[in-house]
Amino acid sequence: MRLEPLEERHADALWAIADDPRIWRWMRYRGNESRDEFDRWWSSVDMGFAHYFDGELVGHTSFLNDRPEDRVVEIGNTWVDPRAWGTGANTEAKYLLLRHAFEDEGYHRVEFKTDAANERSRPALANLPAEFEGVFRKHMLVQGGKRRDSAWYAVIDDDWAAVKANLEARLGG
Repeated sequence: MRLEPLEERHADALWAIADDPRIWRWMRYRGNESRDEFDRWWSSVDMGFAHYFDGELVGHTSFLNDRPEDRVVEIGNTWVDPRAWGTGANTEAKYLLLRHAFEDEGYHRVEFKTDAANERSRPALANLPAEFEGVFRKHMLVQGGKRRDSAWYAVIDDDWAAVKANLEARLGG
């Protein structure tokens, strides 16, 4: 598994695997509907990574809402080709980003948010384990002009050793 800093050369390859509407169900954009919509998503990405698993490009993840003065960053804007669901690809990507945030960058807090109705992401975040911190009602505008409720989770530096041990055990390392 590897994460490569997102570059223009990744755009066409990501577009080629972004056609499944399940990828975009919980995202702000419907990147599968047209190249223009995909390009809108692409231009919104900050600190993104192309996500490779078993040598194949499987999706994207990113750091966002970076607040270096507070030593806080969010991991999100993540999507994975459904063919890689259940393989551990997303878990390993989260592990690598968390490890980088805490061990290389010295962050004190890493946040995650997801649609409160997202029944795949919420258990996955709880299993890191990230601490559930509540729901922000009508937090953000999403597809179709709808307002979503966002469930917030976080891992803090005090908990990183236990989270790291859990993830390494799950990943077999």
